[in-house]
Amino acid sequence: MAQIQKYKELVGQRIAEGDPGALAVDLLKAASVNNGHWSGRWTQVLDRVRELPADTRKLVADALVDQYHSEQAGPIARDNALTLLGIVSKGLSHNLLAAERLKKLDEMSRQHSIWYSTQCEDLAEAEIAAGRPLAPAVVAVFRRAALETYGSKSMAELAAKLTTPVLNVGEEWAEQAIRDATDPDLRALLAHATTATAAKPTAKWDKRAAALVDVLGAERIRETVLPWLALVGRPRTFELQRQTYGPDVNSAFDPYNANALRGITWFLSLLPAHPDTTRALGGLVETSLKKVAGLGPRNPKVANAAVNALARIEGEAALAELARLATRVTFKGTLKLLNSGLDARAEAMGLSREEIEELAVPAYGLTEVGRAEHRLGEVTALLEVQGPKVVLSWRNADGKAVKGVPAAVRRDHADELKELKATVKDIDKMLAAQSERLDRQFLARRTWPYAAWRERYVDHPLVGTLARRLLWRIDGTTVGYADGELRTPADAPVTGGSEVELWHPVGHEPAEIVAWRDWLERHGVTQPFKQAHREVYLLTDAERATATYSNRFAAHVLRQHQFHSLAAIRGWHNKLRLAVDDEAPPAVRELPQWGLRAEYWIAGDGGETYEDITDSGSFLRLRTDQVRFYPAGAPQNSAHCCGGEYRMWLRDGADPVDPLPLTDIPPLVLSEVLRDVDLFVGVASVGNDPAWQDGGPGGRFREYWTSYGFGDLGASAETRRALLERLIPRLAIADRCAIEGRFLHVKGERHTYKIHLGSGNILMTPNDQYLCIVPKSNPSAPQAGYLPYEGDRMLAVILSKAMMLADDTEITDPTILSQL
Repeated sequence: MAQIQKYKELVGQRIAEGDPGALAVDLLKAASVNNGHWSGRWTQVLDRVRELPADTRKLVADALVDQYHSEQAGPIARDNALTLLGIVSKGLSHNLLAAERLKKLDEMSRQHSIWYSTQCEDLAEAEIAAGRPLAPAVVAVFRRAALETYGSKSMAELAAKLTTPVLNVGEEWAEQAIRDATDPDLRALLAHATTATAAKPTAKWDKRAAALVDVLGAERIRETVLPWLALVGRPRTFELQRQTYGPDVNSAFDPYNANALRGITWFLSLLPAHPDTTRALGGLVETSLKKVAGLGPRNPKVANAAVNALARIEGEAALAELARLATRVTFKGTLKLLNSGLDARAEAMGLSREEIEELAVPAYGLTEVGRAEHRLGEVTALLEVQGPKVVLSWRNADGKAVKGVPAAVRRDHADELKELKATVKDIDKMLAAQSERLDRQFLARRTWPYAAWRERYVDHPLVGTLARRLLWRIDGTTVGYADGELRTPADAPVTGGSEVELWHPVGHEPAEIVAWRDWLERHGVTQPFKQAHREVYLLTDAERATATYSNRFAAHVLRQHQFHSLAAIRGWHNKLRLAVDDEAPPAVRELPQWGLRAEYWIAGDGGETYEDITDSGSFLRLRTDQVRFYPAGAPQNSAHCCGGEYRMWLRDGADPVDPLPLTDIPPLVLSEVLRDVDLFVGVASVGNDPAWQDGGPGGRFREYWTSYGFGDLGASAETRRALLERLIPRLAIADRCAIEGRFLHVKGERHTYKIHLGSGNILMTPNDQYLCIVPKSNPSAPQAGYLPYEGDRMLAVILSKAMMLADDTEITDPTILSQL
């Protein structure tokens, strides 16, 4: 405050003395004191200068040029002199230090944004006043700066003048749009799109957009715009300077262009429904929600705009896309919009939410369950769903299979080929979404009338490829689908019934479960997820002793962000733990159909000095504690993010609610909740990381890593062990393999190896020396014959390692060889 007053008085004194040289020196001293940030009351100092007559300001400008060229001036002083020159020279005719100003603006073009109080907009104004347009990258940085929360009026006024280019350069989609917008109407469309700054379009916005649609035509807009959306999310065409702290700005969306993307989605919602439009909007939702280091989802506002656009489009395709996204999206705000859109459709159609999700699944042109033929001239295209994927194959005029797409199809049926390939992608995405939806049905307590179930599940062209690989109960009788019929374990056909529900192994005798596993193998049925082989978690003596909580999955160390994502996929609500003085609830799964709430107690782990956190302040790892159950609606528990005791948050004098005895929890609910938690640990535990044999940071997790990575098998690993006992004898390396206890033993030429059936970690002779083999990020299981279920990544890892180690003389990887 004193400094501001000092320089305010000095400026007044120099003005009174008529000494422009001394005034220039004092202004530069003030800039040094405030680090070039003329915010707050410092603006009063500049206001005194701005009020000077033009002739006096010319003299001050000349003095600033002298200071710029003085031998004592360093880089910071020169920058400050340039900025002050822009302020002082505003409205004057002479153009001083033009080349230096241009160089400074070029340096600024690689920044993401500029803090408004630096007054750098005066440099841009000076360049414009000189009759030279700003470079597109410079325009981009000032536009981004104007969108900052604390943007100044002068920055906003400058940005309003910068009308070309119509979008910011630096993103591939935007640069393509600039090239495509060769006529005034398309440029007007893009310009109107950049005004989409609200959550939803206003009536006024829609009116202007509809007028542009009338001028351009729906077909032209769709054909022009959709290729732009296909480019969204690609690497920037030039990188911006990375900030020391904060998000990765090169992976985030340009905020100015993000507004344009929102507007484009609104334009698309005004067009007649088209499958290409819904595909593009669904893809934009997923691209916009991809995680960026230090930021989280790239741009939830764009994702939300695309969801709102889908909700405004009528027809089966848009409804199907909303339903598919609802099973895939985990970001809370966007998921809420998806649920609202689906609920609104359900209410409008007089159906339940579950029914609307079932009816939303399109057939994608499949004319029978999992199959369709398309005649293209002399050639037949065959679409066949095979497990989790659809395969597109070709037959010539004689019905013989041909490799690749025939030349005649590429030449004469390019549009049909494009649509077929798009359909393949659509089906693949929907298969994954429907598989996840069905896997969640165990806790949904759903039953179906037999006729509706046949139509929506077993006989549905797409869902039927999943439903026919699952087990169901019809009026209490368990059935599977084989040889065109619903059948019992003895293969007796079942032709009708009244009520259907999804079968779960809880409550069934082991002999019945084994019989169904044999039935699946006999008929070669690979289930889309574990059902007959599903782990069952029964109460243990330890849990009966603790009574109200389970410690079965306590004392683990998990990678927080992996746990967070997986929990969301499985329908749990979780809050990232930040290294701040704040509290958070446990990870929670609401079970409204059962009147229950499940909790998994967790806490952040940042090390003794809190060094294990991200740039954004979130913990890299968590420590785990109890699993508990409460009545639905019970007051929320919370604990400090850094750890400590959980306490119930009581409002308005409410009484605390005790956790429910585990013996009161329905066995199906207990089993499914504990299975989820087992999955979280099995996937996110640091004990699964083969590179952590040193115990990670400071070696403090070495004991945990060893105990987990080579310890007793959990329920999922026991299931894997039972499967491998049946599978290994069929492998080409069977004579070199044996399962003993917790390990798959593999005899190679160099060593004998022990692969842990839970973590996939490896010990080798002699002396159980550790062997580090880091698996691929998405390994595929080697050809191993029939598998009874899909989706066990660790099974694929173990089989891949076994195949490699059985033939260890052929290993060429230098990292592995150095350990052998």
